[in-house]
Amino acid sequence: MKDHYRTWIRDIPDFPKQGILFRDITPLLGNGAVYRDAIQALAVKAEEWKPELVVGPEARGYVVGAPLAVTLGLGFVPVRKPGKLPYKTVSVEYALEYGTDRLEIHEDAIQPGQRVVVADDLLATGGTMRATMDLVEKLGGVVVGAAFLIELKQLGGRDRLGDIPVYTLVQFDD
Repeated sequence: MKDHYRTWIRDIPDFPKQGILFRDITPLLGNGAVYRDAIQALAVKAEEWKPELVVGPEARGYVVGAPLAVTLGLGFVPVRKPGKLPYKTVSVEYALEYGTDRLEIHEDAIQPGQRVVVADDLLATGGTMRATMDLVEKLGGVVVGAAFLIELKQLGGRDRLGDIPVYTLVQFDD
């Protein structure tokens, strides 16, 4: 059944720059039944991890994390770029291919010991998700699993996430 989701992911060559093959999930998101089924498939796996909260980075992490949280009957915590959250925040800086970036979370978003599933649309190099996990851990949360629609296996992002369970609906080797 997981191969079924692959048919709803469009390949866009040379986006956002020459030599990149972009995996576009908007066809999947645009079909209500397929989108619902994909979130339900992630939820079935995530339930095994017994989470208490779902955390996702902006922006596409919201289209996976928020509906996953609703499906599981849990709260959702957004992770954002600097200056976008209205309350006091905790931040983490992380490396990009050329430079660094920063992510923030509200300082009271996660309670110490709270079990958290992190979710996003895509696992590539793992930098954004590693930074998201670092934020959860800074607040005392325990990351119990990571859920993604897509994994680009050749980029090795799974290795940056440590020993937590990682579940993806579609894996690309190229």
